[in-house]
Amino acid sequence: MIRNALLLSTALVLPLAAAAQGVVTVQPTEIQTGPGVPAADAAPADRSILRPDAPLVPETATWNTFHGQLNAQKYSPLDQITPENVGDLEKVWEVHTGDVSDGSGDLAYTVWSATPIFANDTLYIGTPFYRILALDPATGEEKWSFDTKSTLEPLTQPALKNRGVAYWEAESPIEGEACQKIVYLGTMDARLFAVDADSGQPCTEFGEDGVFDTNQYNTVNNHFPTSLLQPPTVVGDHVILGWAGSDWDWAEAPPGAVFSINARTGDLEWKFDTIPEEIRAQTGTANVWTGMSVDEAAGLVYLPVSSPSPNYWGGNHKDPIPYATSTTALDIETGRPVWSRQWVHHDIWDYDINSAPTLMDITVEGEQIPALIQATKQGYLFVVNRLTGEDVWPIEERPVPQGDGSVMDEVYAATQPFPTKPAPLLEQAEKPGVWWIADLVGLGECSRLVDSLWYEGMYTPPTTKGNGVLTFPDSSGGVQWGGVAYDPESQTAIVNFSHILQYIQLFDRETYEEINEGRSIGEGGFHPQRGAPYGMALNVAMNWAGMPCWEPPYGEIAAIDMTTGDIKWKRPIGASQKYGFYMPESMGSPTIGGPAVTAGGLIFIGATMDAKVRAYDLATGEQLWSDNVEAPAVSIPAVYEYQGREYVAFASGGNTILKNQVGDQVAVYALPE
Repeated sequence: MIRNALLLSTALVLPLAAAAQGVVTVQPTEIQTGPGVPAADAAPADRSILRPDAPLVPETATWNTFHGQLNAQKYSPLDQITPENVGDLEKVWEVHTGDVSDGSGDLAYTVWSATPIFANDTLYIGTPFYRILALDPATGEEKWSFDTKSTLEPLTQPALKNRGVAYWEAESPIEGEACQKIVYLGTMDARLFAVDADSGQPCTEFGEDGVFDTNQYNTVNNHFPTSLLQPPTVVGDHVILGWAGSDWDWAEAPPGAVFSINARTGDLEWKFDTIPEEIRAQTGTANVWTGMSVDEAAGLVYLPVSSPSPNYWGGNHKDPIPYATSTTALDIETGRPVWSRQWVHHDIWDYDINSAPTLMDITVEGEQIPALIQATKQGYLFVVNRLTGEDVWPIEERPVPQGDGSVMDEVYAATQPFPTKPAPLLEQAEKPGVWWIADLVGLGECSRLVDSLWYEGMYTPPTTKGNGVLTFPDSSGGVQWGGVAYDPESQTAIVNFSHILQYIQLFDRETYEEINEGRSIGEGGFHPQRGAPYGMALNVAMNWAGMPCWEPPYGEIAAIDMTTGDIKWKRPIGASQKYGFYMPESMGSPTIGGPAVTAGGLIFIGATMDAKVRAYDLATGEQLWSDNVEAPAVSIPAVYEYQGREYVAFASGGNTILKNQVGDQVAVYALPE
């Protein structure tokens, strides 16, 4: 057990004990700074151990970031709605934005995962047509709207996609002066817009006439724009940006970078590169495409870093990329890395770290620990000291399968990190069982498929042989970008996750081109990995009728006691649905989105195929309330108080990964007055 330790006063040297646990020492030369920024090799400000007078629990009932709070707890201190009265919850208003497409016309379909933001006595939301709406939080009446007039083309994604907006206000706003409060919205063509939060007018002093363009720094392997689909992380006067790109299509892609710009001016403060300079041109990505979290007292921002390109072959980056598929802590003021933990070595499975780590204070064996929990696609929950990166419960390096000799010029990590606590959310010891009903309908199709696939457990490497390799957990399963919610009163973590079985096959370049002649990219699960010797196909294991070949449940939600690392309860969530038929809720649904938790003892969540929003009892996991919305609510709900009344808001926009049902509804609930 790692006890509370003093935060390092310098980021250059970490204790030998930490190094033995996989905490990476870092090089200051990897930071670039903007005009007027302190030298990159300057020591970060002294950070004492987390003080009792600087708790992570939010002091107010605002919900002014993507995760509710910068610590990503997705926690509200409101307690007006309780397990006893949540059954009376009713929809008090709804808004349809009009910004929706099912892909049948001239526009690509929309994927809308926006968390509504409550700040400045207003509910702000971004749309997949890259507009901002400012709504009255009690009625939904529109105060103003702003249209970026961005190109409505799927430049890096298969869909028009948006996860919402970010909010900033000056420490001491000057009354009557514009842009003392700002709403930021990113676009797929790599532009960040800054808009006055009161009027909806552009903040022309920000960037170029109110716009910051990350593509100006996209100079290496710039096959696609560095899309801004995730709202930035705003802390103090810093706006911290990652970017999203195009997966599976290029071996040499834009190398990952995170930017800090000034909230008022858009001037670059620092830029952090995730890939060593000497190999950036031959690989790429390892970007931060999802949300980040912040410990303001410690002065740290935490990056969930994705895998390098291409996703399923690593021969172009055989030298280590320490920050790839990691959680990395940076000094907010300088961008200088303080510690980093890599959760997948030489990632050739697209196991991106896809959600912000959730920061929490936990009491283990009688001692308070400033911790974070990092959820992964593999269904792992890694828990470390957030100030040093050291293990809370032991994380072990264990041997993993090696290649079968079919893939040229590849290397394989001998070991991978495995947490000892909490237990994996998904069973991973053996090949997943075949669902007998799907097998029966397919006349043995599922059994034949699963039997034909190579599987030696998680981390079985991709192959060119046979039908390929089974992947479980897979790149779209486990925990997705919603991440972990946390109740600081009971020290309980809440997480939803999916069980999905996929299979990967590599094809040499000549075979790939022959198979895909006349096909569009993505058809049949095929993607080129241009520049690599192998194209690839990734598919979900289903029978001819679209029924999953693996045994249910398909999605679950769980509660973890963070004082012991033990799972308190786990239950299926939602109902799988296709062709108008709903499966029993005991079988669960794949999930996309995340939970919110309240001091009233409730969990609110959408996230499921059946387009319902639900409330669960935090203590027991019992479902207490549900309602139908227009499409799967693949977002994080917002919980806020306005004029003495508690509200819960959902954006129900849908995601075609779940099913072809899209929407443009903001649905807001409260108790009867």
